[in-house]
Amino acid sequence: MTQSVGTRIALRPAEPSEARRLYALIQANLEEGHLLPRTRSELAVHAARFVVAVRGRKIVGCAELAALSPQVAEVRSLAVDRAARGHGIGGAIVDELRRRARRQGFEKLCAFTHAPGYFSEMGFSIVPHTWLLEKIFTDCVKCPHFRACGQYAMVVPLDTAFDAERGAGRPASAALAMTR
Repeated sequence: MTQSVGTRIALRPAEPSEARRLYALIQANLEEGHLLPRTRSELAVHAARFVVAVRGRKIVGCAELAALSPQVAEVRSLAVDRAARGHGIGGAIVDELRRRARRQGFEKLCAFTHAPGYFSEMGFSIVPHTWLLEKIFTDCVKCPHFRACGQYAMVVPLDTAFDAERGAGRPASAALAMTR
């Protein structure tokens, strides 16, 4: 299903054949110090879990909804092309992942980030890493930065009333319209 988020940007699920393009976008953000590395083969295997923002035929943003447990899902590898930033694309992608997570029955959505203010604006709160043991045992113990992580753990409950109070979960087109 493709969802329009503006006159030129559309959100849709990624396809395994787009792993190379996802890798290039994530790699560019990795070099800026925003993300942890991913492999092309990993991206191809998990492509269906990604939402991509496309302008024409170019992927200008992406993020993965990764299940950590039956209750907790993570926003992983949120990346927006440098030239497309500042237009609400990242927020629209996170809103779409939030809707997906709620439909799939998750109770909360988490993110690990160097930019907590960005996620705070979307209703996420900083929590101790130990509140997300699912993440620690799934990924952190294998990370070269384990025990020396500079990222903030952030969580938002997937509660319809909570989202409505903060204006989250609105259609992605509305999210982008608010940034113009």
